[in-house]
Amino acid sequence: MEIELHNSTNKLSVADEVFAVAFNEPLIHQVVTAYLAGGRAGTKAQKSKAMVSGGGKKPWKQKGTGRARAGSIRSPLWRGGGKTFAAVPRDFSQKVNRKMYRGAIRSIVAELNRQGHLLVADAFTVDAVKTRTLVEKLDQIAANDILIVTGEVDRSLYLSARNIPHVAVCDVDAINPVLLLSHQKVLMTTDAVKKLEAWLQ
Repeated sequence: MEIELHNSTNKLSVADEVFAVAFNEPLIHQVVTAYLAGGRAGTKAQKSKAMVSGGGKKPWKQKGTGRARAGSIRSPLWRGGGKTFAAVPRDFSQKVNRKMYRGAIRSIVAELNRQGHLLVADAFTVDAVKTRTLVEKLDQIAANDILIVTGEVDRSLYLSARNIPHVAVCDVDAINPVLLLSHQKVLMTTDAVKKLEAWLQ
């Protein structure tokens, strides 16, 4: 299939295996959920009654004192005692095969193309690190919420976009399902499209 280049009469020939696949919502949901789960720290930890130091001796005899019976000064009911059902460190990561991950990326990119949210340009750069220059370029394409994907890391473009809300810049190697779904539009350079095709085919 062919994609029209932004602000140009030319067209770019792209692979149907990447830009024309069916939308697979269950796969995308699974991959996005796994990606977000993998970012969780899971380092929460508390001490149970068994972990708290001390409390091995019975505070007082079982009967005859008039007080409530007690077996340990580290009971969860006591100040300084252990926590009931104490939290332990957890690994939230979920297994996702490479084939599934790439399939989700393909499905997202194809759906962005179908809905007209994918823009492809020959090049998209700024001459110097200047936020105002980039804002003016984005105003020309009416993009308030956009992800700009380049073939290689563009330091000037990245630094210029860093202080603009809802605008992100990355290279092909840094894209992920959550990043692609977090913006209303995605602008890719032709170099980025070719690298993406080589990766996903």
